[in-house]
Amino acid sequence: MSIVQSLQQAVSQAIENLYGEPFAADKVQIAPTSPEFTGDYTAVVFPYVKLAKKAPDVVGAEIGDFLQKNVPDVQAFNVIKGFLNIELSTAYWQNFLQNALADPGFGRQPRNGRKVMVEYSSPNTNKPLHLGHVRNCLLGWSCSQILDAAGYDVVKVQIVNDRGVAICKSMLSWLKYGEGKTPESTGIKGDHFVGDFYVLFEHKTRAEYEAWQQTDAARALFADKHKPEQSEKDFFKDYKNKWFNEYSSLGAEVRDMLLRWEAGHPDTVALWKQMNNWVYQGFEATYAKLGVAFDKLYYESDTYLLGKDIVEEGLSKGVFYRKDDGSVWVDLTDVGYDHKVVLRADGTSVYITQDLGTARMRYHDFGCESVVYVVADEQNYVFAVLFEVLRRLEEPYAQGLHHLSYGLVELPTGRMKTREGTVVDADDLVEEVIRIAREQAAERGGVEGDDREENLRKVGLGALKFFMIKVNPKRRMIFNPEESVDLQGQTGPYIQYSWVRINGLMQRVKRENVDLSPAVSYTDFQPQEKDLLKALHEFPGVVLTAAREYDPSHIANYCYGLAKSYHRFWHDLSVFNADAPEARAFRLELSRAVGKVLEAGMRLLGIEMPERM
Repeated sequence: MSIVQSLQQAVSQAIENLYGEPFAADKVQIAPTSPEFTGDYTAVVFPYVKLAKKAPDVVGAEIGDFLQKNVPDVQAFNVIKGFLNIELSTAYWQNFLQNALADPGFGRQPRNGRKVMVEYSSPNTNKPLHLGHVRNCLLGWSCSQILDAAGYDVVKVQIVNDRGVAICKSMLSWLKYGEGKTPESTGIKGDHFVGDFYVLFEHKTRAEYEAWQQTDAARALFADKHKPEQSEKDFFKDYKNKWFNEYSSLGAEVRDMLLRWEAGHPDTVALWKQMNNWVYQGFEATYAKLGVAFDKLYYESDTYLLGKDIVEEGLSKGVFYRKDDGSVWVDLTDVGYDHKVVLRADGTSVYITQDLGTARMRYHDFGCESVVYVVADEQNYVFAVLFEVLRRLEEPYAQGLHHLSYGLVELPTGRMKTREGTVVDADDLVEEVIRIAREQAAERGGVEGDDREENLRKVGLGALKFFMIKVNPKRRMIFNPEESVDLQGQTGPYIQYSWVRINGLMQRVKRENVDLSPAVSYTDFQPQEKDLLKALHEFPGVVLTAAREYDPSHIANYCYGLAKSYHRFWHDLSVFNADAPEARAFRLELSRAVGKVLEAGMRLLGIEMPERM
């Protein structure tokens, strides 16, 4: 039982004893005391005033007196305007610190027997991972680590979008313009190699479209179809997708390739496998750089057929309906959505088809009671529809689905566009933050030792990861590589520096064989020490909150706050050269606990600690 729960029960008992009325313990409001007041935890008194028929300050004083007499951990209290500020005993904090140091899993919860799946990354095999994928991967990985720390059995998966029109564009582009080149022959990383052909296809398509707009057929179409307020430029901007599907020769070739792939045409399938393998090799290298991994990979090419079977089941149940052209739809207008196609007229699948198949296949594989989909907020509607359809199909896992919707990432120069080739690749981004870390280290005198490059890698990646994660996932963000590596701001390197300082301190303790046993005799807690103790005390609760809300930014901001408090403690108080042996020992033990929690918290974000900075 936590101290908060103990205080809730004690306040509940006080109300019943003092005023003769029961009050549920879980309804007692207990929160950390605000920094401007004396105390560790604060109970809100106002809910009990009506029961007691007394003024709030009187009620607070009576409950405080009861707690002080009946709860050994309560040392003192004060009441301010209806708020009961409770001060815990020195013995409580001493025991807490020693227990936290002795517990190798401090902050982690016991296993709860519940299984959750986290899906993240989920790239297309027509391009390399980019800045948006980085935020996705880091959110997914950190959420999986946090859920594991909260007691869940976590399965980490991704669904690889390895089929469809976009993939066929890259394939056709390589066939028409590749001249037999390979990643090996060009020295280009496989995912970048294939992505270049996707961009090339878009350039070729744009050229074809611009030429078509000068034809008599295009001019006649504009004259017949455009709205009075539409310029020719605006009309053709809006018409591009329809043109691609109905007039473009490249579009016709892509559709033909997709049909041949679904029909199992040997040459088409062989080309698809070859190009996808190039991409997979590139993906694996990028994942290794980012420090993320998966327990199982799913491929849309394996799940879309099951999705078609589910569509047929839905038709038989009346969940779906078939139009005259043969396409299959679901009517969701009764819940505020529209009619959604689940199978095209030519029998080819759409995204939701394979999503249905993937969901069922994964449930059969792992039986997870809940699934967290980490996908950008551009797909909010898509997942609202998918979850509603799964509920209507009465899938057993349909009530445990959650879309971790996150905002897009932009650079200071603006938004990226894959088709225009303006995307910042994940590989380039990793190299950039490491380069900046190297330059900044050189300005400060450099990082020494044989492990110099490894430490710089940890600092650069720590900067990248923390900057991405510290923002609430729902918010869009601008990633600034230079700002992310700053040692003075709310950054990963700022927190890493705190840990490096503590680690150096602990190495000195070991070298000089410092006796830490007097720590338990220290009782004269200074405000800076108490702030650190209270911050450490909050760590398990922060982990649970981050898990409940699927929000790693809680951990990131907690770690920053803890590091900031430690810097203040270090600046204000003498640690190794404290006046009394018990003060020195206690501050060293407190420092060790802070280092332990900083390392554990940052590990939940996928961030490693460097030995030197």
